[in-house]
Amino acid sequence: MSPPGWQEYVPGVGLARSYERAWLPKDIVAGLVLSALLVPQGMAYAELAGLPAVTGLYTSILCLLGYAVFGPSRVLVLGPDSSLGPMIAATIAPLLLANGDPARAVALASMLAVMVGVVMTVAGLARFGFVADLLSKPTQIGYMNGLALTIVIGQLAKLFGFSVDADGLVAEARAFFSGLADGEANATAAVLGVCSLAGILLLNRFMPKLPSVLIVVVLAAITVSAFDLKSHDVDTVGVLPQGFPPFTVPAVSWGDLPPLFVGALAIAVVALADTMSTASAFAARRGDRVRGNQEMVGIGAANIAAGFFQGFPVSTSGSRTAVAEQAGSRSQVTGIVGAAMITVVLVFATSLMQYVPQPTLGAIVIAAALSLADIAGTRRLWHQRRTEFWLSIIALLGVAFLGVLPGILVAVGLSILNVFRRTWWPHTAELGRVEGIAGLHDTESYPGAELLRGLVVYRFDAPLIFANARMFSDKVRETATDDPSLQWIIVAAEPITDVDTTASDMLQELDAWLNARGVSLVFAEMKDPVRKKIERYELTRTINPAHFHPTLDAAVAEYVRQTGASWRSPQPEADDEGSRR
Repeated sequence: MSPPGWQEYVPGVGLARSYERAWLPKDIVAGLVLSALLVPQGMAYAELAGLPAVTGLYTSILCLLGYAVFGPSRVLVLGPDSSLGPMIAATIAPLLLANGDPARAVALASMLAVMVGVVMTVAGLARFGFVADLLSKPTQIGYMNGLALTIVIGQLAKLFGFSVDADGLVAEARAFFSGLADGEANATAAVLGVCSLAGILLLNRFMPKLPSVLIVVVLAAITVSAFDLKSHDVDTVGVLPQGFPPFTVPAVSWGDLPPLFVGALAIAVVALADTMSTASAFAARRGDRVRGNQEMVGIGAANIAAGFFQGFPVSTSGSRTAVAEQAGSRSQVTGIVGAAMITVVLVFATSLMQYVPQPTLGAIVIAAALSLADIAGTRRLWHQRRTEFWLSIIALLGVAFLGVLPGILVAVGLSILNVFRRTWWPHTAELGRVEGIAGLHDTESYPGAELLRGLVVYRFDAPLIFANARMFSDKVRETATDDPSLQWIIVAAEPITDVDTTASDMLQELDAWLNARGVSLVFAEMKDPVRKKIERYELTRTINPAHFHPTLDAAVAEYVRQTGASWRSPQPEADDEGSRR
């Protein structure tokens, strides 16, 4: 049962009241384990977004606290995310000055987080959780594959210890290989970066329960310190600013708001789709239900909290959620413990980060990007449905060659067009009787199905609307023209979930055209809401009310009663047209 009144929108209050003392040790342990992952990932994803590494820690603290109060799930973990990093960078980069002032970048990213939070919160309160459905699975797979490719290419230079001045997949790839050819790579940094990447991937593959990122970061930092790799020009994170982030209202100009709002909308759609898929997966394992609209409020609160403390937009992390669950997490107290530990690092141990090498942060990002790619899913689409496979590829190419923000618009547009395509050109079928199987069935699937002379049973698998009304009309007219002996066309109307005014006018004209040729247009199994629309459109003045039957069997039986026709098998193709009839 949902809590009454305002408490429904503040699940953290209910958690505090129902919290069990036995959960506390497990939540503390899980929070400690989680913080070991949050620190290096937070810094790496901040730099992926084009921001100072410390902002990733600020973001992690505040989003965990915000979601603990307003988030409905007891297990989800929010934080900086590899899928959002390129979107954040793509939104704020065009607004930066020529020198790329870090303070202005932080202000823009913080305002972006606030805007994402407001969009998500308002949408959640308005119960717009269905927006997550704007990204279909095939386009989501393609988008994530394209994003993974973009991230990997963009991080290769950092992995090899140098930087490139390029924007876009092709330009960055060309600049990286040109840099290698010109000897810009730092051999020491490259070895460290490649070994870090290999270590993360190998540990994830063979010892998945170990905190691979933490182990690699610690070993890399020890290596930098022990062998004085700074003297070999290996870049490190350096000493972080000390102290808890202050409350800050992001200072941006009015002209910055429109492009930030566009980016916020795109980020909100991706964050929501990611959160809903992750929440559904973990809720199913725990026997919980997903409260989609409250999830939007929770994510919104987390983003607003991060935005007012020099943070940037966040989303749910499947990998961090899995780590928390495996460590025994029982509630959002895990996130609070994780936030407290990050705060301890910022207040007392910022100097520990001075030995963390940049190539290792690049390796963390690349490893995360590789986990975004779904090659198996793409292969499955190829074998199961080629149309959706190509939609996935187009979404991938949109991200790779148009950019991250245009890519998400391409992905959403493709999802919507795919729905429209299925309505525009729906599957249709002529039905017949198959011996030994109840009901009527598609004659393409059962070529030997029996038919009744002078009758066609036609099924149209979509709502009848303006987009497909002409197709329906043309198909029925073609059927009537091809068979001069035709007396009835029964429309199996159960799949027709709607009839709009354009389709209503079409049906009126079609019925008159058929009547002039001695053919009756009959409907069977029409849903009551659709039948009421038919009556409201006054179509029953043209279409005989007796031509609406509750079932296909009733309609066919009435035709047999009136004509005395009997079921017969289709004639061989070699027969001439006259003998077939």
